[in-house]
Amino acid sequence: MTRQRHTFDRRQMLAGATLGLAAAAHPVWSQSPRKVVRNARVNQSVCKWCFRDFTVDELCEAGAAMGLRSVELLGPEDFATVKKHGLVCALTNAHGITKGLNDPANHGECLDAIRKAIDATADAGFPNVITFSGNRNGVPDDVGLEHCVTAVRQVIGQAEKRGVTIVMELLNSKVNHADYMCDKTPWGVELVDRVASERFKLLYDIYHMQIMEGDVIRTIQDHHDKIGHYHTAGNPGRHELDHTQELQYAPIMRAIVETGYQGYVAQEFIPTRDPLQSLAEAVELCDV
Repeated sequence: MTRQRHTFDRRQMLAGATLGLAAAAHPVWSQSPRKVVRNARVNQSVCKWCFRDFTVDELCEAGAAMGLRSVELLGPEDFATVKKHGLVCALTNAHGITKGLNDPANHGECLDAIRKAIDATADAGFPNVITFSGNRNGVPDDVGLEHCVTAVRQVIGQAEKRGVTIVMELLNSKVNHADYMCDKTPWGVELVDRVASERFKLLYDIYHMQIMEGDVIRTIQDHHDKIGHYHTAGNPGRHELDHTQELQYAPIMRAIVETGYQGYVAQEFIPTRDPLQSLAEAVELCDV
């Protein structure tokens, strides 16, 4: 979830449509942008942090017009805006990445954030809350896993009661998140098995796991029952899902659909060109 800023011209066209964006804070559509979702077998979302030059309201407006169903990685302060556009927040923020559940010293702070996020998410009628293992900081993986099990078991009852799923994100420790513990699918799968609740699953980030493991489609097929959410981005670079990167997203999306998955897949790439055009292209590519 590395953040960086890119400049762009908001007056460029959205995927060939005559979508005008005003230079002021809020966009003014010259006419309705082209809807790119046709098949809708994948519930698509977009991560707000990747489109930081847009307000939540602007991104929701554009996303809803494209056919997205969610704008995510937000807090309760943005829920009303999301709902105004007929969308959901498919994934609610909780605590940070580097200080996570693998260290008991972090449990108080992290679990308090998760509890508050569960209640706010349930009250809004939204589905998921994110959590992180945290960095190793010298803690062995088996010890860290046990600490994560202990932590999750303290909040899983609340999640079950409120109908919210907690998802732990798989991140790469090679390029973006050095020393992060939950950096391989087998470790995450063991954690899910140990917690043994339908309200605790993995966030399988395709970009991150391509860096760490590859073999994305087979992993999805083998462990889809342990996965509660997906993220996308092109590799290398974490940019557009285009011809410059190595992942083939159409067959990956078809594999996800074939598992019977009913959750959300979120676009989490950092655009290098016109952001809305890049988003529209990614959404169309994943609409298998």
